[in-house]
Amino acid sequence: MTGDCDYARDLELEYRSFSLALSSPLETADGTIDSRDGFLVRIVDTTLDGGDPPIGYGEATPLPGWTESHADCEAALERASNAIETDPDAALEAVEDQVAARHAITLALADLQATRESMPLYQYIGKGPMVGRVPVNATIGDGSPTETASEAAAAVGRGFNCCKLKVGRRDLETDIERVRRTREAVGPDVELRVDANEAWTYDEATTALEAFTDLDVAILEQPLPAGALEGHADLRERAGDDGVEIALDEGLLEHGVDAICDAEAADVLVLKPMALGGLDVARKVAAWVGMLEVTPVVTTTIDAVVARTGAVHLAASIPDVPACGVATTELLAEDLGRDPVLLEKGSAVVPQAKGLGVEGVWQE
Repeated sequence: MTGDCDYARDLELEYRSFSLALSSPLETADGTIDSRDGFLVRIVDTTLDGGDPPIGYGEATPLPGWTESHADCEAALERASNAIETDPDAALEAVEDQVAARHAITLALADLQATRESMPLYQYIGKGPMVGRVPVNATIGDGSPTETASEAAAAVGRGFNCCKLKVGRRDLETDIERVRRTREAVGPDVELRVDANEAWTYDEATTALEAFTDLDVAILEQPLPAGALEGHADLRERAGDDGVEIALDEGLLEHGVDAICDAEAADVLVLKPMALGGLDVARKVAAWVGMLEVTPVVTTTIDAVVARTGAVHLAASIPDVPACGVATTELLAEDLGRDPVLLEKGSAVVPQAKGLGVEGVWQE
């Protein structure tokens, strides 16, 4: 998405920091997060003397445990801004392995090029047909059994037919009851997924797997710590071909695609573009695992509108993509600008404007 394009022009890279409050605190292994702090990036083509120059937007929103630190990200962007000039490859070399910074730069470059070529970003990165919608899941928080069931039922009432329940912070019996009450509330036709975020021991995971099989849970995501590749492979074998599918998220960053597929440890891999280092990397991984008969699912890292819209375009570029975790707007109490992605009947309506389709995020 960078090396095969003509960027031999005068380019300027600018960035500015932002801090966006969350609707409710995010609990992570590294502590509680009340806001998402990152950097909005824009790359301007200054070749033309007159008129409005083409612009590409990117976003770097570091997340503890997933990406580099905020300080390291800023330092990488500063190096890139000094290096880019007429050579975007120099900017990418300047960020090295700082994945959030690289995400921002590659997204801005892709947005710029798609804008130049007058096509939506998903068609530029996927070289595929027009896509109007991508399916999305509702993310259900860690409430009581009654609250969880009520929240899921409300999501189904808004048109979602896939709900992803967060588990692992309560005792196992309560989490199983939460899933049971949710299944009763939404009926048999709604897809349920469960994300444990590495919370369980192997024995706890096997107990949960047995219960979730009876409750027709479609996907169990990251039940064990990321390092437990053999444990996930054992769970997948225990589930069988027609049982609950095992998904890896944190485990993908820990082990990589080859090790996971060699161990036969996952049916599904969760792709977070911010953590993987860009839409280009995530798109290549999606194509790769698809050939290996592993299902790719796109999610955000609770990003602002620029990165979130990029994730929607990524999902739209993947043929036959299942429901993705990109409907995360409500997790932010504020945003950088208007969201161009409409949520309608359990789908994200993909922007068809040039590039990302994001406007009004860079206020002079």
